[in-house]
Amino acid sequence: MSQKPATIKEIAKRLNVSVSTVSRALHDHLSIGLKTKMEVRKMAAELNYEPNQAAISFKKGKTMTLGVILPNLSEEFFSIAINGIEDIATQNDYTVLIGQSHDDVNREIQIADTMRKHRVDGILVSLAKTTKNYDHFEQLKALNIPVVFFDRLPDLENINAVSCNLENSSVELVDWLVNAGHKRIGFIKGPDNLVHSQQRLTGYKHALQKNRIELEDNLMVATDLSSEKTAKAMQKLLSLKKPPTAVIAFNDYVALDAMQYAKTHGLQINKDIFFGSYANLPLTTYLDNPPIVSVEQFPYEQAEKATEILLGLINDPKGTSQNIVLESSLVVRKK
Repeated sequence: MSQKPATIKEIAKRLNVSVSTVSRALHDHLSIGLKTKMEVRKMAAELNYEPNQAAISFKKGKTMTLGVILPNLSEEFFSIAINGIEDIATQNDYTVLIGQSHDDVNREIQIADTMRKHRVDGILVSLAKTTKNYDHFEQLKALNIPVVFFDRLPDLENINAVSCNLENSSVELVDWLVNAGHKRIGFIKGPDNLVHSQQRLTGYKHALQKNRIELEDNLMVATDLSSEKTAKAMQKLLSLKKPPTAVIAFNDYVALDAMQYAKTHGLQINKDIFFGSYANLPLTTYLDNPPIVSVEQFPYEQAEKATEILLGLINDPKGTSQNIVLESSLVVRKK
């Protein structure tokens, strides 16, 4: 039979002292002498005593747990982000509870509700691609559970968030491709409800205007981020009478699917057609022909800063909203 965990009462009974004396000794209180402290700690070790975390949490008014809701940990961007979250959480004696929405808003809602029931002290979120209504996060805030978004943000005002400036980076992407000799640049945008989809597209349009290149609607196609929809987007671009010589994809994963489609249709990457993308994921360095240029979005730094903001809100619920925008940078790869 498994032995039940020892309690403070049992330690007190064995040593013939009060429960309050044991509690103070275990917490190194100044009112307890060194000899008593040593006796209490020795008995606690012999009995395999472990603190009652539920009781400690109740006393502190905190569970020392952070919730994290991400689209998918199989995406390298989010696995890197988790490292940033856990590093800051661990430094502050917090445990991290992770849930994956798999880009399904219903699953996202369910995870948020489960985390509420587990009484997490706060939640970090990168939205699912299908999230258009944010009531489930507004409800958390109403229950005094702070929420901080990063990377994929809701279209809301007065939120706590960390992201990268993707409009400016889109301009830089187009500028680089134009300077490399490309005049027909295709653009594969993501779901419209994602704020960063619109930012990417706005930057693309501004850059074409800046470089005095006519904006053509048929060069702008969309994907829901699935391989199938990305293939259809590439099909539209390559079937044009004058197909693009370069394509900017929503992120590196979309770029990989688009490149695969191009290769199966006889095109050589970075020779017949070039690709630009976002995220600059480490996995692309293992490709013989990766996207020629990509935007570094700093997932670790985004998540790290978002966690710091969340901890600040937990300690000071009346703190002002922070919406931090990091400047992304362009990474050019060798041909």
